[in-house]
Amino acid sequence: MSVPLCRCVQVSETVEIPERSGTAFTLNQGDTLIVIDPRGEQVADLLAFNAEDVAEVISSGRTLDYAETIYLTTGHQLYSNRSRPMLGIIEDTVGRHDFLLTPCSYDTFHHFYPKLQPHRGCFGNLAAALEPHGILPDQIPTAFNCFMNVPIDGETGKLKVLPPISKAGDHIAFRAHMDLIIGLTACSAPDSNGGTFKPIHYRIERG
Repeated sequence: MSVPLCRCVQVSETVEIPERSGTAFTLNQGDTLIVIDPRGEQVADLLAFNAEDVAEVISSGRTLDYAETIYLTTGHQLYSNRSRPMLGIIEDTVGRHDFLLTPCSYDTFHHFYPKLQPHRGCFGNLAAALEPHGILPDQIPTAFNCFMNVPIDGETGKLKVLPPISKAGDHIAFRAHMDLIIGLTACSAPDSNGGTFKPIHYRIERG
């Protein structure tokens, strides 16, 4: 009598991204990335590049086009600029994220927060984290902003940035469809995070 083989999953330790900082790491095809908001109301900007060819990168335009909605959640795919699925959302306890607004930067701080000390923001944090992988600042696209709450007026098209609706411990999980380089931040913009800055956690389940 044959015994079915067990499919073992290796789970990484939970990693903390300190407030207003970012990191980059590799994710293999079949791995699951779980992004966690440990304290609630904190955004995490996420980027994905094809590890074999970083000219292939996550695309908000392709993704929203194919999904036919701006509110992406469980069951949706995040596509590349070459129309290939990069990440699939397999679990989502929040259901409200943003894929319209660019990572915050020195320039956006000068524009939106002229009275505050400028910060390099998610753009600067992503640029620094991705540089060792050979990715230049001009290659950074619009990020998938986990937990970011950007409602849009259906009549005027006007958008607002409101505090996230995520609560402590909420998470979103992605399955990798190819070998990837991931950039991930704990967002630095005051309005995006309800006026406070908190860490982001993540862990990887190796497929």
